[in-house]
Amino acid sequence: MARKIAYSSMLTALAMILSYVEALIPFSVGVAGIKLGLANLVVLTGIYYMPVKQVFVISVARIVLSAFMFGNMASLIYSMAGCVVSLLVMLLIKKLKCFSIVGVSIAGGTAHNIGQFIVAACVLKGRGIIYYLPMLMIGGAVAGLVVGIVAEQVRRIIKNMILHNDDRQGN
Repeated sequence: MARKIAYSSMLTALAMILSYVEALIPFSVGVAGIKLGLANLVVLTGIYYMPVKQVFVISVARIVLSAFMFGNMASLIYSMAGCVVSLLVMLLIKKLKCFSIVGVSIAGGTAHNIGQFIVAACVLKGRGIIYYLPMLMIGGAVAGLVVGIVAEQVRRIIKNMILHNDDRQGN
């Protein structure tokens, strides 16, 4: 149990660091609110190696702590909506076993933006926001692609580490 808490805490901290680093990098594609989502690298990798409940706790803890440290209540609400929708979609897509980690990531990136769009539609209550959705979908897909490619590389490294560790232990 202590090991599980330690891993979860470490991964939450790593996700927060990636969020902070991303906030420091001037990344603009001309559309407000679109960002790479580097912290999702931790979540995406966690989906493949950890229990769902643990990944959910890491995701929620990262969002709550990041909102208190770097954001505000609005960022908490938007991020939480994106997180929940994204995590559910990624878990479903992964369970289908017909997509690679890159495909799961693309689905997660677009789902994150859909979750945030739903909140924005409820808050703004205007029809004009619908014109923003295609840009969000493209941004989510591109960000998901980039994060997915990096996650695939991380997955390979972890797999090699596990294999080498098993070799050293004589398994």
